[in-house]
Amino acid sequence: MSVSARWRCLIDGRSGSGKTELGRAIAAAWPQVQLVKLDDLYPGWDGLDAASALVPEILTSLRWQEWNWATGAPGPWRELDRERPIVIEGVGALSRASAPLVDHTIWVDLDDATRKKRALARDGDTYAPHWERWARQERQFISRENPRSLADEVRDGNLAASWS
Repeated sequence: MSVSARWRCLIDGRSGSGKTELGRAIAAAWPQVQLVKLDDLYPGWDGLDAASALVPEILTSLRWQEWNWATGAPGPWRELDRERPIVIEGVGALSRASAPLVDHTIWVDLDDATRKKRALARDGDTYAPHWERWARQERQFISRENPRSLADEVRDGNLAASWS
């Protein structure tokens, strides 16, 4: 797949599925890509829906405000270049409101046991106490938005880090 200057892509999937690795692989293959990680936008452990609601706004305004996890408050504003491709990855990126605004959508699929093992290996004690809390939000979002059905492509999370 080739990436044009104004190409827009959303990558979604449950925690630990491989979304971030795929986003990084795309950015490595095409250095002009601007990668936005919803992990930088979630306003705390109960913020999945709030960050998801921001995705259409980011795609149209080309700006977003970081969340400072250390202070629990909004952080600096970030600007995106209209003339460069944009990839937004994270749980909640792909919704009925955001899908029509992009050129390509991807759902990253992986079994629950492997996802949990990956996520906790990555974030350890920081994430462990919040795993179920976050999983509930994921299930609610998936039930409401059915992002997998909105995806142009479904990728195996075991292979997500490869992009061509």
